[in-house]
Amino acid sequence: MTDEKLKLLREKIDQIDDHILELLNQRAGVVIEVGKTKEQSEQSFYVPSREKKIYQRLTEINPGPFPNDAVCKVFREIISASLNMEKPMQVAFLGPQSTFTHMAAMQQFGLSAQLVPMKSIPAIFEEVERGRAQYGVVPVENSTEGVVNHTLDMFIKSDLSVIAEIMLEISHNLLSKTGDIDRISKIVSHPQPLAQCRHWLETNMPDTPQLDVSSTAAAAQLAAEDDSVAAIAGQAAAVQYGLQIVKARIEDNPNNFTRFLVIGREQPVKSGEDKTSIMFSIKDEPGILYRMLEPFSKRRINLSKIESRPMKQKAWEYVFFLDMIGHCDDEDIAGAITELEPHCHFLKVLGSYPVAGKGEKNIEENN
Repeated sequence: MTDEKLKLLREKIDQIDDHILELLNQRAGVVIEVGKTKEQSEQSFYVPSREKKIYQRLTEINPGPFPNDAVCKVFREIISASLNMEKPMQVAFLGPQSTFTHMAAMQQFGLSAQLVPMKSIPAIFEEVERGRAQYGVVPVENSTEGVVNHTLDMFIKSDLSVIAEIMLEISHNLLSKTGDIDRISKIVSHPQPLAQCRHWLETNMPDTPQLDVSSTAAAAQLAAEDDSVAAIAGQAAAVQYGLQIVKARIEDNPNNFTRFLVIGREQPVKSGEDKTSIMFSIKDEPGILYRMLEPFSKRRINLSKIESRPMKQKAWEYVFFLDMIGHCDDEDIAGAITELEPHCHFLKVLGSYPVAGKGEKNIEENN
């Protein structure tokens, strides 16, 4: 009786799967028409605000028991495949594969996009500027260790725009070929993960030398080649390079997120829940820092981040990076930027883009 019931239930699942497949192909047909319409009107094929609204609408109407997190992941891949049908999409990211930037790119663009690993942040900007990739994904700040200066510096000389942001929860593991902590004589990783695991390392392996390398994936590769080397990296790197987890989740701060930016050549439309990033250099005069913030304060604009970087061309002059909640086309934000501009040597709007959600659990852990 149990076998018969199981057979009937599986037949029902097959029927549902057939219906899902039929609906997916119906959706694909509409997507092809959307692509033709966009091409005729010269509209952007990739619209982050549209994707965000799709996820929001589906999670709001989802009655369960299929979880909302899984709904977003399923539809991310549907949307990724759909975009690839409209126009094949190349996305440059800070490689190699299995780095956290690779995870962020997959979270944003899905598996159907052509993800192209690059060796440096400047190379990502150049790839997009020259049109060899439509978009790039670069890290910009970590909740524990702060900003990625290389990314901010590139915006000073690049005309690319920020078109989206990605929040990714980061979890670090100590990995080795044998999984035996007693055989480890050296620990390697990118400087950021080493810093994010500083307390654990000082407490548990204070006498083990540490070595900086270009990425967590490069660290995992070194560990795969030498039994005495351990890498700090994510689970995807462990899978790719055949490593064992010596100790999981060794980051000092369990609430550890990295923010990534998607860069491109166009400006996305308003989503209704946006963030605007600008950069500017101010004139050196009395009271200038107060006047820099006053246009935003009196309009009650929420400034979510202020960062400064030295100008490499001139000593003791600085470029400020400022994030605010809202879109550059909003009356208050447009007015504040207009009021600020006369006090600046230069001012550039880097982009207005949809605010990212809290961020998924590290994708690696869910695979």
